[in-house]
Amino acid sequence: MFSARRAPIAALLSLAVLLTACTSGGGAALNSAGTLNGSASAIPVGSTSVAPITVAAPALPASTSTAATTSIGATTPSAGSRPVHRTAPTTPSKVIARPPVAKITSSPAFGASDLSPADPVVVRVSKGKITKFSLVNPEGKVVKGTVSPSGTSWSLGEVLGYGKTYTATGTAVGTDGKAVPIKGSFSTVEPDSRVRVNVSPGDGAVVGVAAPVIVRFGVEPENRALIEKHVTITTTPKVQGAWAWIQHDDGLWALDWRPKGYWPANTTVHVSANVYGLKFGDGEYGSDDVTSDFRIGRNQVVYANAKSFKIVVKQNCTINDQSSCGRTVATYPASFGRGDEVNDPNLVTRSGIHVVIEKLPVHLMIGSPPFNYRSTEYWDVRISDNGEFIHENPDTVDVQGVDNVSHGCINLSPESAKAYFASALIGDPVEVTGTSVKLSANDGDIYDWTIPWSKWVKLSAL
Repeated sequence: MFSARRAPIAALLSLAVLLTACTSGGGAALNSAGTLNGSASAIPVGSTSVAPITVAAPALPASTSTAATTSIGATTPSAGSRPVHRTAPTTPSKVIARPPVAKITSSPAFGASDLSPADPVVVRVSKGKITKFSLVNPEGKVVKGTVSPSGTSWSLGEVLGYGKTYTATGTAVGTDGKAVPIKGSFSTVEPDSRVRVNVSPGDGAVVGVAAPVIVRFGVEPENRALIEKHVTITTTPKVQGAWAWIQHDDGLWALDWRPKGYWPANTTVHVSANVYGLKFGDGEYGSDDVTSDFRIGRNQVVYANAKSFKIVVKQNCTINDQSSCGRTVATYPASFGRGDEVNDPNLVTRSGIHVVIEKLPVHLMIGSPPFNYRSTEYWDVRISDNGEFIHENPDTVDVQGVDNVSHGCINLSPESAKAYFASALIGDPVEVTGTSVKLSANDGDIYDWTIPWSKWVKLSAL
């Protein structure tokens, strides 16, 4: 009997387990007492009746659903197994290429068509370095230039030609390793007129200690500072001096340089006027670069005092300080302009520092109205462009050293004039004193020493 009743009980137990599994998703088990785990009432083994069975599902966490979970691509889990979640397959994303980071710029911009040959040209690369670059002229010749140590720029190393187109090609590599081509061109202007420049003293000259350097231009530049930056002077030994813009008696402007005091004897001087390609005005550009190398000779100064009726030639002197001179070379009786005696300023020898600007062994003197004279004179040393000379005049020898009777020149005897002529250099200073009219810009080409130093230094454009 015992064994015959066990089969139905076992079947009921199996059914209970199955129901529990279907309800809870998990299998029930018998405990050691032969009962089901859970809250159902125990069924004694050997009982002749079967009570209704209620099987409670095991408590689940609040976040867990009792329903079976189905994910995309997954099947419903079987009883007694853990739900499986699978990620749906994704489509590969499209790769987007990034542009190179290196950027090329130029100054002036590529395509410029009005470039002055003297203008700077710089090609730059940001976020990269120039690995290859060249600028060539229309004939294919490579123009000089330099890549910076950092590799981030190329700079023009020479002036260009007028009316030409230059082509730039090269490569830059960015910090991302990508190469970027460099391509472009520049075109230079074709001037309407080319301005010529003259420098004095000229090459090889030996001049006196008051000789100014004069750089003459055919026109007045509209940008003086631009021109002045390209005119340089080098002296050995170093001499204190300054540039000044001066309008000379031909009406043209020039850039003059003079020392603060007289030049030291035997100074060597180099002047460079690098004006080719520089813009002077609308359609006007510099024609050629000009240089000059000359030397300062011995220090010799003429002291001409109209009230003493003589000139004294001395050497090794300081400006405006006759007492500083090392030695006296000669003293010559003289006759100056009679203007102060007759109250006519046109006949007064001008006071101030004159500069010897010309030497003529023979010269025809022609007096303008109202004087109207013609006279051939010898051993003529011009000291200004207003007609002042130191020269011989045999007709005034009897009053030389005694009275002033000339039209404004300094008269000497033939012997004195010849001796002085032999000792004079272009650029020697002649310091005239003792008259009522001062030398000024109205009196001729070189009046540089009449301008006080404090004013002279303000005449520079820089």
